Amino acid sequence: MLKRDEKGFTLIELLIVIAIIGILAAIAIPQFNQYKVRAFDSAARSTLHNIYLACKAFWIDSGSTQDCTVAGVTNTTYGFVAEGDAPVLITNGQETTFAATAKHAASDKTFQVDPAGAISQQ
Repeated sequence: MLKRDEKGFTLIELLIVIAIIGILAAIAIPQFNQYKVRAFDSAARSTLHNIYLACKAFWIDSGSTQDCTVAGVTNTTYGFVAEGDAPVLITNGQETTFAATAKHAASDKTFQVDPAGAISQQ
């Protein structure tokens, strides 16, 4: 026996809700992946900025003709902490010709910093 005053959702209403959720997920998931890649790139740029500042402090203490190395500034004096997912490679440690690169493991972009501290994509 059917009662007309029972409350509930019809099958059509449920299918429409599921379709709407599917459309929203199809839009949101690719956007989320783009946000993650931008965050990874930002981490690489941040690591380059931090190594540049640590090397500047190193050169103030040691002189601009001394080579700045990652190992030389990774201590309590200069405070650089290497991030495991975005390693830094200093290709030239002199102050006037300083050059370093960083690339996050989950990104395909490599960034570099110049002697003036400007960070650009390679």
